[in-house]
Amino acid sequence: MAFVFNFPDVGEGIEEGRIVEWLVAEGQTVTVDQPLVKVETDKAVVELPSPRAGTVVRLHHEAGAEIHVGDPLVTLAEAGEETVSRETAAAPSREGAASGEVFGEPEARAVTAARETAPVEATAAPEASAPSETPATVPASPPVPEEAPATTPSRRPLATPRTRALARELGVDLGTVRGTGPAGRITDEDVRRAQAAADAPAGPAPPERPAATPASRPARATRPAAPATAAAGERRVPLTHLRKVIARSMREAKDTAAHVTHVDEADVTAMLALHATMKADAAERLGVRLTLLPLFVRALVAALEDHPELNARVDEEAGEMVFPARHDIGIAVDTEEGLIVPVVRDAGSKSLLELAVEIADLAERARRRELGLEELRGGTCTITNIGPLGGVFATPIIPVPQLSIVGLHTIKERAVVVDGEIVVRKMMYLSVSFDHRWIDGAQAARFMTDLVRLVENPALLMARM
Repeated sequence: MAFVFNFPDVGEGIEEGRIVEWLVAEGQTVTVDQPLVKVETDKAVVELPSPRAGTVVRLHHEAGAEIHVGDPLVTLAEAGEETVSRETAAAPSREGAASGEVFGEPEARAVTAARETAPVEATAAPEASAPSETPATVPASPPVPEEAPATTPSRRPLATPRTRALARELGVDLGTVRGTGPAGRITDEDVRRAQAAADAPAGPAPPERPAATPASRPARATRPAAPATAAAGERRVPLTHLRKVIARSMREAKDTAAHVTHVDEADVTAMLALHATMKADAAERLGVRLTLLPLFVRALVAALEDHPELNARVDEEAGEMVFPARHDIGIAVDTEEGLIVPVVRDAGSKSLLELAVEIADLAERARRRELGLEELRGGTCTITNIGPLGGVFATPIIPVPQLSIVGLHTIKERAVVVDGEIVVRKMMYLSVSFDHRWIDGAQAARFMTDLVRLVENPALLMARM
């Protein structure tokens, strides 16, 4: 019996992706665990393996199409079975289980089941051109007005774990929200609109309007459309999937956390001298390029050991602060497509040279988009090195659910007073952005004081390695 392999729920709140490349073709025989497709998710470009052996009957999307959890990816006919026609496999979600088995994660199957009740026009629309969310600046009506609301007495509201968490944060009951996503799925924008509507003060009743006539309905739907061609001198570039993901993540982080940034300065003259000696030795003996970043990572870990609340996360449902057993440090990497943050696991257990090799490897593979999901999830605190790009200092956004992020800024020679004398020293600003909901300003200030002390006195840092 032919069955459909859906885009599965891969965890971490991921609800959508973009097909980068098909690795099989229609009519091709595949084996169990053979990679079928490369999909770009919120976190990485991943290969999805085939759950079964069989023959590819239909690829349901073109390369470049955006897909959501539960969307059909591939229809397979099992080995030894008479291959069904491509037309028979064209719309598994409309035909239901009678024409084939739907294969995927439990939540994916729930989404697909919901889509079986949607109008045919909704499932036939080209998914590659449909935006993942309604932009906040265009309060449009749901794209399919005839579609049933997202909630009914017999069915749990369709929403991803991330959207459910946002609803809890904003105090919105998902049972009262009408979803505008595929199959009536409730999106983050739906939740925000519901909160805004609940918070808006009641104004005077609008004047009565005559009932709309069929002739007046088209006028209501008209809206200035985006120009089909760029104006003179204007250039239009489609947003990449990663850029859309970054935009959504940054907005959600700012909407969720109470961001505060504490800034201090450090005299890094002694650290630079130590680094110069170690760098030459590492290059000559081991062929390893040792940058300053591993030194700062070890200083960060040492400071976090004394201030574990900045390395923690909060389980709001349980009402608990969770303190991890190790320090998994996110390393912000600037790539051509946007910011990617791979994670160095248990950074406190690694030597400077081991950190140097691992950070260089993660950064290179991040730029090539070759990192696995496990290398991008589960960070406990993040460090971002903005200094090489210039500027005085910045206020990095906390990558929730983490509670803090440390910024390294430009090293500059400045005249400072040391023991009553004006001397020229290598100075840099350090910043820590923290979530003021869970971390007090005094805690962050004490953390930064200890971090500066370790950076200014590398002998103390070396003693803790």
